Amino acid sequence: MEIIIISSLVLAVLLLHKPVTALAHRFYLKRQSRIFESRETYYHTIISSRVKFYNRLNLEDQRKFLFRTFLFQRSKRFHYIEVKESVEMPILVSAIAVQLSFGLEKFMLNYFDNIFVIKDDYHYGVYSRPFQGHVDQTGIYLSWDNFSKGISGMTPNCNIGLHEMAHALAYVNFITQTDEDRHFKKEFLNFSKVARPVFTDMQNGKKNLLGDYAATNYHEFWAVSVEVFFENPVKFKHDLPDLYIAMSRVLNQDPLDFSQGKLTIIRRHSLKAIK
Repeated sequence: MEIIIISSLVLAVLLLHKPVTALAHRFYLKRQSRIFESRETYYHTIISSRVKFYNRLNLEDQRKFLFRTFLFQRSKRFHYIEVKESVEMPILVSAIAVQLSFGLEKFMLNYFDNIFVIKDDYHYGVYSRPFQGHVDQTGIYLSWDNFSKGISGMTPNCNIGLHEMAHALAYVNFITQTDEDRHFKKEFLNFSKVARPVFTDMQNGKKNLLGDYAATNYHEFWAVSVEVFFENPVKFKHDLPDLYIAMSRVLNQDPLDFSQGKLTIIRRHSLKAIK
C-alpha cells in the first residue's frame, strides 16, 4: 500500500509540474508587464536612438522587443569593470541579445546570470592577444568600447554584442542545454549542412565576405556569420545566398524581408507576441 501511495504522489507531481509551472510563468509575466508599462517610454527612447533593428519593426513588434529587453535585463546581474556605469548600458546589451533571438521562443539565455561590461580590450586566460569579448561558464563578457562601435556602425561587418550573444545562444542550446529552443536546434542541423562546406573552403584558403577570423574554428564561423547577417545583409545575401537563407531559417527572421517597413519574422509555427 505504501508503494502505491508513493507512486501515486510521484505521478501526480509529474502530471501537475508543467501546468503549475506554466501558470506561475503567466502570473510572473503579468506582474512584470505592469512594471514594464511605467518604463516602456524610457526603454523606447534609449533603444530607438541606438539600435537600427528596432526602428524597422512595426509598433506591435517594437513593444514585444521592449518587453523582452526588459525581462532579459531584469534576469541578469551586470558587473562593470574599469568603466563608469550608465543606465543605458544594461538596456542596450539586453536589446542586442533580444535582436539576435527575436524570431525564437527562448530568448533569456537562462544559464547566464552574469554579464560583465569591461572598458575596452582585455586579456583573458593564457592568450596573448587582447579580447573584445568572450563567453564561458562564469558569464558573458563584453568590452563597452567595442560594443558601442558595433551598434553605431563604426566597425563594418562587426558587432561584438551580436558576436558574443551568438556564442551564448549556442552555449545554452548545445553545451549546457539549459535553455533549448526547439526551432533553433532543429534548424541548426540544416544550417550546418550549408555552412560546413563554406567553412571548410575557408580553412583551405578561400576568401569571402566573412573574413579570415571566421575560419578560426566553427564556433567563430557561426558568430561571425551572425554579425554579418545583421550588419551587412545585402552583401551577405548576394555573395553567400544559400548561407543567408540557412541563417534566416535558423534564427527565424530575415532582415531584408520587409512589408511596408515591417521586418518579417519567418513563422513556421505561431509565436505569441510576448513569451
